[in-house]
Amino acid sequence: MNRIDCFIPYVNDEQVAVTLANLNSETEVARVIPLDASSFKSTASIKEVASKAEAPFVLLYTKTTDLSFGKFSLERIIAVAEDTSASMIYSDHIKEMDGERVFAPVIDCQMGALRDDFDFGSVLVFRTSALKEAVSRMDVDYEYAGLYDLRLKVSQKGSLVHLSEFLYYEIETDTRKSGEKLFDYVDPKNRAVQIEMERACTSHLKDIGGYLEPVFPAVSFDEGDFEYEASVVIPCKNRVRTIGDALASALGQKTSFKFNVIVVDDNSTDGTVDVIKSFLDDPKLIYIAQDKSYHAIGGNWNAAIHHPSCGRFAIQLDSDDVYYDENTVQKFVDAFYAQQCAMVVGTYRMTDFNMNTLPPGIIDHREWTPENGRNNALRINGLGAPRGFYVPMLRKINFPTTKYGEDYAVGLRVSREFQIGRIYDVVYNCRRWEDNSDASLDIGKVNANNLYKDRLRTWELQARIELNRKKQKKS
Repeated sequence: MNRIDCFIPYVNDEQVAVTLANLNSETEVARVIPLDASSFKSTASIKEVASKAEAPFVLLYTKTTDLSFGKFSLERIIAVAEDTSASMIYSDHIKEMDGERVFAPVIDCQMGALRDDFDFGSVLVFRTSALKEAVSRMDVDYEYAGLYDLRLKVSQKGSLVHLSEFLYYEIETDTRKSGEKLFDYVDPKNRAVQIEMERACTSHLKDIGGYLEPVFPAVSFDEGDFEYEASVVIPCKNRVRTIGDALASALGQKTSFKFNVIVVDDNSTDGTVDVIKSFLDDPKLIYIAQDKSYHAIGGNWNAAIHHPSCGRFAIQLDSDDVYYDENTVQKFVDAFYAQQCAMVVGTYRMTDFNMNTLPPGIIDHREWTPENGRNNALRINGLGAPRGFYVPMLRKINFPTTKYGEDYAVGLRVSREFQIGRIYDVVYNCRRWEDNSDASLDIGKVNANNLYKDRLRTWELQARIELNRKKQKKS
């Protein structure tokens, strides 16, 4: 009994009243301590928690809305924490949204779950000894990355356990669709936050042996015999409303070299194929019709890059997007030679279906720097668009046969070994509309997507740790 000290963010007496009363009614709670802590984002607030914690466990509630627990939920959390020797434990929960209650399952945290927006829910229970040990190693005072830094440091010495039971109720105020939340981390107004998160993650990678120095091999472009200098690759399935715009944009490129456009249709049934065939009088267009086996976006890319007419460089164009102007392909090839890199990532403008700019507008992924991009890639959920690849390198890696995260998987693998170049001019219009694959996903699909990318990060991190181990052994 009385084994938990609870810390809740304080705005005013009215705001904390319900949560304070609910927690004080729980037999496991020793004390409830409101702190003017801005949801525990700062290092100072985390250190204040550590200095005041006395009970064996610490509960942090990271929201300012009302919180309540199911019967015996806190007892259950403590029991599992003791059975597993967890350093931190978190659980599934129930959200109240617009007057309705919806289930909010979360996912297991693994080695590669380095996203600073990983969803633990709003209730985090720490073993007090683990929290204090982690705080003792905090040597940077963050304004935004304090809690992120804490959970990374705790994970270095102990386990973060997901209790997959619905144990508490919280009020959710962010009711945006999944597609509307995707780009929060690249919104320019969040740049200061991202800089701190990158610093905390990089420090963690150094602590666990997964950090890679910014040293890259030179890339020569003399491998293979290519008729075409570049190919625009357009994988598609059921995009009758947009594939014509994409093809016109690609075929209308102006270059000083020979290029082609490879469109790979994955068994469309909505008239997409008819639109593609209407462009076949252009000799630059190569049409690949996939067989009935499973391909997904990754398999469609592999069909394109292994086609005998694929160019030296393969440049992405999604079937519902268009290039910014007629110079995009030229800019990509110029960037490859100027930056001597195996992959190039451009800058895009967010638009609606009719090409009107949407917030946050231009997405340039400034978090990708030559000095630390390959490490920061393990924290962010994507590397930007459009992407271009040196094909001989790409043919050795290939895309995973999946329709989500295939580009991220390749980008991580490339960055382990090669420099990834950047174009900071806008070269791409990224349409956001109701038929985007990630426009409005339910919580199950969001979790499945996040779990897959976390696995990609875990595998990549394991490979980098082993790479560093072998280097140290040789030296």
